[in-house]
Formats: sequence, structure tokens, C-alpha cells
Amino acid sequence: MQVHSAQPDRWLSFGLAFVGGYGDAASFILAKTFTGHVTGSLVLAAVSIADRDWRVSLARLSAVLCFLLGILVSLVIERLLATRRLWPVLPTALVTEMILILAAYMALAVPVSARIEIFVVCLSLALGLQNGAFRQTGGISVHTNYMTGMLTALITGEASKYISEIPPPMNAPSDRKFSLLSGIWIAFVLGAGAGAEMVLHFKERGILGAILLLLAVIVTLISGSRTEPAAS
Repeated sequence: MQVHSAQPDRWLSFGLAFVGGYGDAASFILAKTFTGHVTGSLVLAAVSIADRDWRVSLARLSAVLCFLLGILVSLVIERLLATRRLWPVLPTALVTEMILILAAYMALAVPVSARIEIFVVCLSLALGLQNGAFRQTGGISVHTNYMTGMLTALITGEASKYISEIPPPMNAPSDRKFSLLSGIWIAFVLGAGAGAEMVLHFKERGILGAILLLLAVIVTLISGSRTEPAAS
């Protein structure tokens, strides 16, 4: 989903990035797998394959596949709801993400043999869904759980300003982009710290904190959409 506004909805971007970091840190502690970071999961899968740990390898590869599947699901949701105009796309995607995170928690809470694998599948789908549902704000392409590409954009953007012989104007689009992407990166890191702290303290129940965060984001999003016509 693309969110267009004269002023990018920064708090929405920061809130979702916080959730992305929270979920990724929680999954690494609980399942030794990144559920929102394809590159990291592929590296860990390669390590476990080299170690001949096939069950762990399967879980880590499933994290990659389910994350990508979550992106596709978000596009399907967007297409279906856009044609019917029944429900707003982003809140629907985020509610679905909450359900998947709850399912991930229940998988760990129930003593079944495949509990870790089910947890990884559900949480990877959830974070992939989030990544696909919120892709752009204020004309700026963003990711709320993929930091490598955005860090590259930040570094190249800032470096180009110093390399160029023509100084950029004040409040240029590149300045607004730097402010937004750096804020998303900081929110992701803070979310990772919060997720790690919650899971280390509350074990699998700590993942439920991501549901509360998403609920707050949804409430803020719906309240903002209701007041937008009055403000315009």
C-alpha cells in the first residue's frame, strides 16, 4: 500500500518499523531465525546446511519463503479490497498480521513437535505481509523491516551531496528523505531492543507485545483517517 500526503506519515512509518525490529529480534531469540530479514535467514540457513542440521535448515529456509509469500498476500489483499472498496487496505493487512502473530505465540504455547517451525512460518508471513502492505509514504519508498537497502540509500544520498559541486537547496527532497529513513532505522533498532528485552524477560509471551503495538498503530491510523476530511 502507498500512503500519499503532503507531509509523510512519519509516525506510521516509525511505528511499523518498531514492530518490524521487535518481531525480528523476538524470532531470533525464540527460534534462532530471522523472520523479517531474508539475507540473514539465508546466511543462517547456509550455516545450518553446512552443519548438516536439516531441521533447522528447513525452518530458516521456510522463513525466507513465507516472508516472500506474505508480500504476495499483501498485494492480493490490496487488489481485492481496492476493487470492492469495503475496508481500508492497510488496517486490514495489519489486523491479519496481528492474527498471524497470535498464531505464532499459540504455536509456542502448545507442546507440539513442530512448534518452532509453525512459529517461524506464522511470524514470517506476518512480517512479510507488513513489508508488502506499507511500501511508500509521501512519495518515498520505505521498508519497515528491511534496513540494508535503506541504509545504502541513506549513505549514498548523503555522500552525493558532498561529492556534488552544486550545493542542494535548503529543505530539498533529499533532506526530507534522509530524515524519514534515518527515523525508520532508529525506530527499527529501538524495536529490536524492546523485542529482545520482552522475550528475554517473558519468554514466548513477549511476542504478544507486537500485537499491542500493532493495535496502537491501527487505532492511530483509523483516527487519522476520520479526522482528515475535517482538516482539509
